[in-house]
Amino acid sequence: MAESTPPNPAESGLEVRSAFVRNRNALIARADFGELFVDYYLHLGAHGLRLEPGIDALFKRALAAFTLHCASRPRNELTAWTINFQRPLVNVFLVGDNETGIVTGRVFTEDVKVGPENLFYADVVRGHQPKRRSAVTFEGDDPLAAVEKFYAQSEQRRARYFQTAEEEFRLFTEHPDCDVAWLRGLDGARAAAVDADEVVVPLERRHYRWHCGCNQRRMLEVLAPVMRQAPEELFGGDARLEMRCPRCASRHVITRETLEAFVAGDGTAPAA
Repeated sequence: MAESTPPNPAESGLEVRSAFVRNRNALIARADFGELFVDYYLHLGAHGLRLEPGIDALFKRALAAFTLHCASRPRNELTAWTINFQRPLVNVFLVGDNETGIVTGRVFTEDVKVGPENLFYADVVRGHQPKRRSAVTFEGDDPLAAVEKFYAQSEQRRARYFQTAEEEFRLFTEHPDCDVAWLRGLDGARAAAVDADEVVVPLERRHYRWHCGCNQRRMLEVLAPVMRQAPEELFGGDARLEMRCPRCASRHVITRETLEAFVAGDGTAPAA
């Protein structure tokens, strides 16, 4: 599969608008996710992927929460979340790059670790700094509640998520001198009416697109060490194998001939 060109964050795409609630000292990030959800479904269709309705809805809520979180973070930050749910037993993986304005992810339904609690992992790289990892436990099967627990325990500040329309989500986050009682008392109706009830000052607009960037060469690089050590175990007598991108679950078909040439040569694959 040919490598696609990474999107330009200045181009049109999902628009996330952020604003500051004056006198409450809280940040709002909000977006209508219809366009991003369409891109997600086009991705599923292109790679023959299907999710059960409940898991699909869970992933979409996680994707919305993740994108709003990214839009409220510094522009030089790369973030990845792994959310382990025990009921249903799935792992939701999400990754976003604020420099390029891209987000992607997938659901793992096989070989998911069974444990006593749900687990939320957040990995963050800012600029050239070392990667930071946070981990918290949470209850229930709602990604929005999971992220709110992550903010409270790991970020040490309050966050509130609301779904204010069928595909519209809003994130309110605590800033210094925040009116915490107001933030804690928000409900869906008050979150939707915040522009009418409060002094809201627009801050910025960011654009995000669904994009991974996986391609055949990257898949060959992943498979090369196994090919050098145990080629028969890798292919099992077949002339080709199918693998899924660990980031977005895209389907890649790799022939034994191509991988042998890649391992024996200079790291380039023969022309298709």
